[in-house]
Amino acid sequence: MKNVGEFLSNIHANSKPTEELSVCLKALWWVKKGNWEKAHDLAQDEGSSKGDWIHAYLHRVEGDLGNAAYWYNRASKPVKRDENLEKEWEELVEFFLTQSGVVNG
Repeated sequence: MKNVGEFLSNIHANSKPTEELSVCLKALWWVKKGNWEKAHDLAQDEGSSKGDWIHAYLHRVEGDLGNAAYWYNRASKPVKRDENLEKEWEELVEFFLTQSGVVNG
């Protein structure tokens, strides 16, 4: 996958994420697919500041801003409150596609 668009196409075309994806990308995949619980479990179990960043985003999606702020702080990321959730999801996907080496080309 080269970009967010290809990642979205993969989500729409498949019933589960491909094995090549990192845990973080799988969490982002599942939340976009509509399975917040699965995404949350993956982010929580990931066990790093990267997982904490996704965990923070997921609590924003849920509407629990206090819990989100805690996880943003654990991830050493600025606390987001009013920013567009879709834009943040795209930012996360772009970051993790680059970090995971899934980006081709």
